[in-house]
Amino acid sequence: MWRNLPLFPERASTIAGDVDGLFFLLFGIAAFFSTLIFLCILYFAIRYRRRPFQPAVPTRNSLLLEVLWTALPVCITIGLFILGSNVFMHARQAPADAVNVYVVGKQWMWKVQHPEGRREIDELHVPVGRPIKLTMASQDVIHDFFIPAFRVKQDVVPGRYTAMWFEATKTGEFHLFCSQYCGTQHSGMTGKVVVMEPRDFENWLAGNTEEPPAKTGERLFDEFGCKNCHSSESGQRGPVLQGAYGKPVRLQNGRTVLFDDAYIRNSIVNPSAEITEGYRPIMPTFQGQLTEEQIMELIAYIKSLTGSAAQQ
Repeated sequence: MWRNLPLFPERASTIAGDVDGLFFLLFGIAAFFSTLIFLCILYFAIRYRRRPFQPAVPTRNSLLLEVLWTALPVCITIGLFILGSNVFMHARQAPADAVNVYVVGKQWMWKVQHPEGRREIDELHVPVGRPIKLTMASQDVIHDFFIPAFRVKQDVVPGRYTAMWFEATKTGEFHLFCSQYCGTQHSGMTGKVVVMEPRDFENWLAGNTEEPPAKTGERLFDEFGCKNCHSSESGQRGPVLQGAYGKPVRLQNGRTVLFDDAYIRNSIVNPSAEITEGYRPIMPTFQGQLTEEQIMELIAYIKSLTGSAAQQ
């Protein structure tokens, strides 16, 4: 029924049914109790209206009624919380085999790079039936990556990484929007997601002439002299990065953090914030020298030093 309404686009991802189900459950509960309360008010206003010269009658309290209208909303709220938490956790936890695609938002476009190196602007090509994880950053202001047909959206925030994932269930073209006001041309920051059959997607990727982000990151790693401090032959001026991704890092202040995308980015733009235990704060900041795309490419290279498992 709702497919014929413009407010409800077609469902084209594995999580879309769960999101719609939760929405209609919330809507149904709200509509039921709103109608019930309105009818009760109308009935009581007529049935128990005070007539002329009618003496006041003392009211009686009902303990059962008090318990019911307290316990019933509590049970409904707890049930909705559990259902909503399940949908939320499913939407936040990408499968281990998800393909990691990098996205950079800027006024006013979406720049996409696939792990094979293929780049796109305001378009995202993906295969049907395969989970896709988007690692996203903003080059300027807050944006929001929104695919209505997939029922997924995520803020893209400057200064840190955000992520979301989806698995398309239908081939075709689906609208992509920025749903966070980001400036004068916000309404024009649109695009499309093209879902293809796996064989067609592989053929599309085969036309790629650009190098993978990990390869570009390796070149940047050499160009900016990172290997002078972060390789086994560097004299241990900085932590060795081979095999480090995904492992805990102990800091000088005693805290332990995970060596992940966010930690690497923070170490590049603000190296004095989280200094690894046993090392001096000698690394310079590269803030302003590297674009968000270049930082993502460096991260892709560092992840590749740990093996294929880190690529996801």
